[in-house]
Amino acid sequence: MLRPPPPPRASRSTSARNDPGIGPIYASKLVAAFGDQVFEVIEQAPERLREVPGIGPVRGQRISQAWADQKVVREIMVFLHSHGVGTARAVRIFKTYGNDAVQVMAENPYRLARDIRGIGFRTADAIAARLGIEPTAMIRLRAGVNYALLEASGDGHCGLPSAELLKLAGELLSVERPSGPVEESGATSRVPMEPGLIQSALDLELAEGSVVADTLAGEPAILLAHLHRDERRIAEALQALNLSAPPWGSIEAAIAIPWVEQRLGLELAASQKAAVEQALSSKVLVITGGPGVGKTTLINAILRILAAKRLRILLCAPTGRAAKRMGETTGLEAKTIHRLLEFDPAAFGFKRKAELPLECDLLVVDETSMVNVPLMASLLDALPPEAALLLVGDVDQLPSVGPGQVLADLINSGALPVARLTEVFRQAASSRIITTAHAINAGTIPDLRPPPAETTTDFYFLPADSPEQAVALILKVVGERIPARFGLDPIAQVQVLCPMARGGCGSRSLNIELQQLLNPDPTEQVERFGWRFAPADKVMQVANDYEKEVFNGDVGTVETIDADASELTVRYPSGEAGGFDGREVTYGWGELDNLVPAYACTIHKSQGSEYPAVVIPLLTQHYAMLQRNLVYTGITRGKQLVVLVGQKKALAMAVKNHLSRRRYTKLAEWLG
Repeated sequence: MLRPPPPPRASRSTSARNDPGIGPIYASKLVAAFGDQVFEVIEQAPERLREVPGIGPVRGQRISQAWADQKVVREIMVFLHSHGVGTARAVRIFKTYGNDAVQVMAENPYRLARDIRGIGFRTADAIAARLGIEPTAMIRLRAGVNYALLEASGDGHCGLPSAELLKLAGELLSVERPSGPVEESGATSRVPMEPGLIQSALDLELAEGSVVADTLAGEPAILLAHLHRDERRIAEALQALNLSAPPWGSIEAAIAIPWVEQRLGLELAASQKAAVEQALSSKVLVITGGPGVGKTTLINAILRILAAKRLRILLCAPTGRAAKRMGETTGLEAKTIHRLLEFDPAAFGFKRKAELPLECDLLVVDETSMVNVPLMASLLDALPPEAALLLVGDVDQLPSVGPGQVLADLINSGALPVARLTEVFRQAASSRIITTAHAINAGTIPDLRPPPAETTTDFYFLPADSPEQAVALILKVVGERIPARFGLDPIAQVQVLCPMARGGCGSRSLNIELQQLLNPDPTEQVERFGWRFAPADKVMQVANDYEKEVFNGDVGTVETIDADASELTVRYPSGEAGGFDGREVTYGWGELDNLVPAYACTIHKSQGSEYPAVVIPLLTQHYAMLQRNLVYTGITRGKQLVVLVGQKKALAMAVKNHLSRRRYTKLAEWLG
């Protein structure tokens, strides 16, 4: 039953592709021309639409087609509403399945929890109950096992210990029963599903092959089949690479290092020289280290030496912003991994793979901590066996949003050569951002004292005892203090990063406050899915859209709103660097659930990005997310300025909490 995560590509109607159809202006013209006969004209005599000024053959056809589509949509919406599905979710369901929505729901409503963002198992389960599916039906039990594992993969796990999976599935599949001796009281409680029934469902999943039985840390475990396969593929590919010689043969480091130092006009530190020597003798190398330790200089030295050998070098990173930054620091073209592997939306897969490998002698991957298991497996599948691989990243940052912890597992396995840079260079040590980040990463409370009067620094801590005080201070800092003192644009150059989305100082609440402060009185706006969108708003894409080529975490600004066409355009920066000066992407009203305001976002969403200025609220109400690597990641997003707003106690909690939640993976074991 379970399938890998990519969303379905069901047949879609024109309306599902957001054809604008009839906007308010032309609706008024049509009513003025045809009165109460307008619907009959559209449906039975569409050629008469051209009697209305401004409606030619193309627009007339569009209106006619949109009307036909809307009839189908209305029928589907009636079905969905009759089974307890609200309008916003119904729109998402129709967008995903198109005209097949009713059939999909009738056959297996639990597909909704797997395929539709924002619909969980409980919602799908309620719909299933309305459709008459019994609590003990095997389709329900198997869906519960599936969903428990998919939820776990969303938290970074590739599988779960069997006992933990059965417990989670039991809670998920629990049913409400009357409680107490007198059932008429109306009191109910949730009763876990019988373990034997869940085990039967799990056995069917194992027999089908959608999940695999194995061990995790010596315990019996169940892993998602595609992740189990991908981790094994990664291990086998890296082991094979590591056993063979690099494509450039033998390069004498004692000669190459002085040569490259002369070309770069600097002297490499002892740790950097050792890493260059490692890189020249290894076909696979992992380079890791925090800010200010010379990773960029090291990479440039390695690339300069190997480029002199006329090697074909490819550079990539997980996000557009990281790729752009990599290109700027190396002077070479860098692409996102998806663009490098040539993602094909029609086939929903990569064109570049073992049958059509990348054309390179060396592949360099930056921000490797962000790369999850499926993406790394695809990347290695496309790497020709003769090519070398250089993986760069900060292992102390947050791990990937998707399943796995690839960079950490590669390092912890001890099976691959690793260069860990730790020395903070003198110039970098003058930055309080860098010294603060390293102090936190070392488990010590950083110096939070303000700079001497009339001087500026790049790091500030502003105390706030309550969420209300913190919000007021953040608004003042973003809207007034930073623009006045540092000359930075509060929308394009200042980013508020939150430990979590919920709460008074979460990204959701702060987005509303900051939007009202920074873009208070737009001349036009549209409200959809709980958010207001207006020209000049900073917005973030929150789901991968391969057809538009915008991805989860991409940030742009709303350019125009066209109410007549029921769409807005967002301008995304070229490679997500600098100001908003890149390409425009158009969204229909029904697609706006893929956008949220981005004046504030979570630290998780900021991975792979850098911003001129970062403002981070830290309060004890964030206790559930106060982890050392989270705060460290947030602080290292700031290039020129970082401002922490909140409580010293909250920062101390985060610094002490270095045991981030364990991820269940097999990669390190298979590599070791």
